[in-house]
Order: sequence, then C-alpha cells, then structure tokens
Amino acid sequence: MPTRKAVTMKTIAMELGLTVQTVNKALKGKQGMSEATRQLIVHTAEKLGYYTMDQIRSLRLDHIAPYPTERLRFLLVQTAESVSYNRLLLEGLQDRFFSFGHRIELLMLPQRVKQDKMAVWLEEAGILYADGIFIAPSILPQAWEAALFDLPIPRILLSFPPSGVKIDSVIWDVYEATCQAVAYLRSGGHERIMYVGDIQMQRGSILRWQAFNYAMQASGHTIAPSEQCIGARDTDLQWVKHLSTQIQQHQPTAIICGIDHEVTVVYDTCKALQLRIPEDISLVGFLNEQTDVLPEFTRPLLPISQTGYRAADRMLWRIANPTLPFEHIRIQGEFHIGRTTAFRTSP
Repeated sequence: MPTRKAVTMKTIAMELGLTVQTVNKALKGKQGMSEATRQLIVHTAEKLGYYTMDQIRSLRLDHIAPYPTERLRFLLVQTAESVSYNRLLLEGLQDRFFSFGHRIELLMLPQRVKQDKMAVWLEEAGILYADGIFIAPSILPQAWEAALFDLPIPRILLSFPPSGVKIDSVIWDVYEATCQAVAYLRSGGHERIMYVGDIQMQRGSILRWQAFNYAMQASGHTIAPSEQCIGARDTDLQWVKHLSTQIQQHQPTAIICGIDHEVTVVYDTCKALQLRIPEDISLVGFLNEQTDVLPEFTRPLLPISQTGYRAADRMLWRIANPTLPFEHIRIQGEFHIGRTTAFRTSP
C-alpha cells in the first residue's frame, strides 16, 4: 500500500474553497474571521489528518506514525445498557481515527450467554481479528467485562477500572462533576440538597455518591443517607412513589440527579408535586446531552465525545508501547448554568 500523502494547508484550503492565508490564520489563532469559520477550518484540518510540526514530533516520540501505511480496525464493544453513550463515544473515536485512516466498528454482546460460554462466543464473533477493542461503560452482565479483560489484544476501558485489573482506561470524570454541582449549589445558599441515583448499579454510580458525600462534608454539611433517594430501582412505579415521598418529607431546596435517564423522572415528579422550578426547588441533572423535552438544565457538561477522541489516542499509544505501565485518564468537563437552578435569597 502506498504511503499516505501529508495533508497541507493548501489541501484544507481547496477542500473548503478558502485561501491558504485564511487557513493559516485560523490554525494559528489569529484574528480576522468569524468563530464559526475558524471552527470549520480546525475541524476540517483534523478530519483530513493535518498535523503541525509540533504534533508530528509528539506522535513520533510516542512511536505513532502520523501517516501510517497500515490501516487498522477497532471494535467498540457494548451491551444494551451502554447504547445511550454510543453515538457520542463513536463520534469521538471516528473523529480521531479518521485522520489516521483507521476504522471503528460496533459489536453488540448478547445478554443471554452463560459465563462459561462467553469466551467461545467472542472467538466465534472474530473479535481476536480486531487490532484492538474499546470496552463501553455500563456493560451488563458484569461477567462480560472479565471475559473482555482476558483477551490477548490491546484494550481500552471506557469506564472506571475495577481494582487490580491491568488495563488502560479513559473516562469522563463524574467524581469532579459531582463536586462541581455541590459547590455551585452550596455557593447559592442551598443546604438541603438531595442526591438521586442508584448507587449500586455501576462503578461510576458509586463514585458519584462518594463525591457527593465528600463535597457536602467538605462544605461543612453532613448528609443522612435516609434523606436521599439512592436505593435500587425495583419497579418504576415504586421508585417514583419513593422519590415523591422523600421530596415531600425532607423538603430539599435542590436535587442532584446523577443518572441520565432518571433526570426526566425527577423533573416530572417535582412538577407533579406542584413545585416550581427553580423558584421552589433547583435541579441539577447529569444529562449525556440536553434534550428538547426538558428546559435548559443546569448540568455538568460530560465530555463523552472527547473521551472517545482521547481513547483513540491512548489505543494507538498502547499499540506502539505495549510494555509501558497502564494508565487511567479522567477527562474533566465544564459546568453549565441553565434555567433549572436559582440562588436562595432567604432560609
């Protein structure tokens, strides 16, 4: 296969119908164009595989060829529980791999496979023919993770790693995001903050709860678990009833909902209790994305797509450096102030 030609500023300019001078100004951060044009140029440069000399030096230090002659094939391995992350994770992975000419595919794991048959299923699915795999968050049953961890190919876990497992991981930092949410509400005068979320479901869910405890205690406020809504979700009806009861009994001035698909339920429950948002109660929701069915939510901006992008880099680094120590990378996002929170002006 012939060596891939280097992408130049002229390549980008021809792709977009712009001058080389405009492309040069955009990539160097100079003034003289709209932000939309600048972002378009930067994104196109990334898509086409344009690298500055500093980027090329950095890649070569990590033994990664900026213009590889071999095209690699990777798999994003998932179960039904991780589907909600797919588009954003895949977007980030594809954005990064496209510039190298590599490709990423999805592989759905079946849920009804006995644990002792998992290795056989993976072999029959041809997973060992991939150049590497990305293990999505929220893999259920969790026995699948152990089977994937044992595969003799490069693996990147897109979740918080369990103790003792030798694997690279890249994940958006929900621990820091929870601390950001508590700090914002406390700065606005909120003391009675309720946490809503199943804290037994996944490692990330447990970390959210631990962060909530830490952040509240660090701000001088001890919480009572009995005043939160943190139990397992037996049925939707029972959970909503329990949530409604907790809100009425403990009268929080703010709620942090740590699970994406539960945010709408919390919002609807508050509305059913005739609580005005944010006048009577403030809501912070860990949404993967803002949705049209909800008002503009105050929320941590979870860098899911950026996690996929960073994980692609980590995969190429791992392939090039198979004997170096494993690393765990947490991607921190910003905190967005929406229309579902308000400061407390009086007790």
